[in-house]
Amino acid sequence: MNDILPADAPLWELFENTAETILKSYGYQKIVTPIVEETRLFARAIGAVTDIVEKEMYSFEDSMNGDQLTLRPEGTAGVVRAVIEHNLVYEGPKRLWYKGPMFRHERPQRGRYRQFFQFGAEAVGFAGPDIDAELIMLCRRLWDDLGLSNVRLELNSIGNAEERNRHRADLIAYFEQHMDVLDAEAKRRLHSNPLRILDTKNPAMQEMVNGAPQLLSYLGEESLAHFNGLKKLLDRNNVQYTVNPRLVRGLDYYNRTVFEWVTDELGSQGTICAGGRYDPLIETFGGKNTPGVGFAMGIERIVELMKGLGEPAQPSQCDVYMVHQGEEAQMQAFILAERFRDAGLDVVLHCATPSGAGSFKSQMKKADASGAAFAVILGDDEVANSVAAVKSLRAVEGQSGEQQQASVPFDAVVDHVVDAIIGAHDHDHDHVHYHP
Repeated sequence: MNDILPADAPLWELFENTAETILKSYGYQKIVTPIVEETRLFARAIGAVTDIVEKEMYSFEDSMNGDQLTLRPEGTAGVVRAVIEHNLVYEGPKRLWYKGPMFRHERPQRGRYRQFFQFGAEAVGFAGPDIDAELIMLCRRLWDDLGLSNVRLELNSIGNAEERNRHRADLIAYFEQHMDVLDAEAKRRLHSNPLRILDTKNPAMQEMVNGAPQLLSYLGEESLAHFNGLKKLLDRNNVQYTVNPRLVRGLDYYNRTVFEWVTDELGSQGTICAGGRYDPLIETFGGKNTPGVGFAMGIERIVELMKGLGEPAQPSQCDVYMVHQGEEAQMQAFILAERFRDAGLDVVLHCATPSGAGSFKSQMKKADASGAAFAVILGDDEVANSVAAVKSLRAVEGQSGEQQQASVPFDAVVDHVVDAIIGAHDHDHDHVHYHP
């Protein structure tokens, strides 16, 4: 597990703000579910015979009442539980999005941690390929807005349960003919979850897996129509993709569309976003038959890609840094700082450290390092004359070099700074006395 430090916060905020803005523009609404759910929810949703449930979930018994609980390893199960529990689709389909920490005890890799953050969306109550296309195009817009050009889309259809059962039987028979090539993990999955063998990363199995029966060949008329409808929508909107017949999901309630956004810049585990359709899931959980489709993306992995674009300009910590010396100046600095905040500005008020309040010179260094546009300076002389010294720390359009510092009455200092920041120079500043 890792810390997200202040130096990384600008990239996280850029991702989250961009993603939330895009989701809102597509009509998605935020949903927040608990970090802890009953263990059986995930065992049913993810599948008992999966690495996540068998080896990776953080599960424990609640010592207060004996409940079996688990830190959520993914977001879809909790969202679907909430949809059923609160009857969210009673009035019609819902577009939902979420973000937050997930937990898996897996081997850490670059951009992967045991506490990791996901951003996801679920569209519940929509049956056609149009919503699948919308989610994919939403992702593409996010990559474009973030400047990520090194991401590609892989697409497949896994049909319905009947089609997968026919494929599964032939797949098991095929693998049984190549038992000498299967590794221990593949042999363990042969009868419980054979589709996952197709997703193996073992180089020694690649040639054999490439020759396995392809699920696309087993799709019936409806599944093919759905897949072709999706591809047509993507083609018409110039969304580039590759059909990857080995792209699968190992659980029975996933159906039809599956997709992943992948990159070559994060090592062998290059998936940054995975999505797909899960039409039978809500009914499996005890709800009414309701189709669903969604995706989840790992924020850490995307931030890693964003770092590759170069260091972004560090945002200013504040608009105004309050510099002050003396007890009365400190009192007045607090008053002015609150007035600036009332006007919508971000203000850092200099506060004492164990070594003391610091000289004007040392405070001005901190003011400059803060990225503030202005330092507002108060000392004994300023307090005695009820004025503040306003010093421009950055080049401000409309100000000459001789106008870097001005003495401004307390009652006018907020308007003066606000006008300077927004570039409004059409007000009367006869009361301002500039110093060269």
